[in-house]
Amino acid sequence: MVQVVASAVDGPSKLRWDLTVVRPDSAADVSFGELGEADLVAACLGGQTGAFDVIVERHRRTVYQLCYRFVGNHEDASDLSQDVFLRAYRGLRHFRGQSSIATWLYRIGVNVCLNRVSVKVPPSETIEARQHVDMRNESPDDRVLRDERAGRIRAAVAQLPRKQRAALILRVYHDMSHREIAEAVGSSVGAVKTNVFHALRNLRKLIGEDVR
Repeated sequence: MVQVVASAVDGPSKLRWDLTVVRPDSAADVSFGELGEADLVAACLGGQTGAFDVIVERHRRTVYQLCYRFVGNHEDASDLSQDVFLRAYRGLRHFRGQSSIATWLYRIGVNVCLNRVSVKVPPSETIEARQHVDMRNESPDDRVLRDERAGRIRAAVAQLPRKQRAALILRVYHDMSHREIAEAVGSSVGAVKTNVFHALRNLRKLIGEDVR
């Protein structure tokens, strides 16, 4: 049995994850930090307690951020992230190594989010948007305007069709190439490009400005 518990304390940068893997007669814990993906997967399938913890630790941040982009609040993103890792653990025997674990987790994450999240306007919680922005010289008025615009964009993204929303989130917020997105969502590169194009066009209509 695997249990993944995530809780956000003052944002995702202070997420606390607890992973407990319980198996009868499992091997003693060993250090898996230096193992590559294939060896980690083999260790997990071989009943090595602790190997999946390393997978969670390596990818928890990007999985959480992906889920957050769909729901816009920390509590729901935490719940969805837990579901992603639970599904990954249970389905690990189906991982064939044809893509990276990160891409495989993206695919699971997109499916979890699209299947469980209804279209709604995300709350105004922020996620690390400010860690890459130097706000020391930013005036209060500029900060309000930036936050308002970000809120309008989040609300507009939430109204996009499912495939457009997924493609745009992976392209814009996770800086993935069209080919990487295609692998993650199980689509063609051409379809991904089309979805991104229409997503941007629809966003411009929804918020009345160029969002590039």
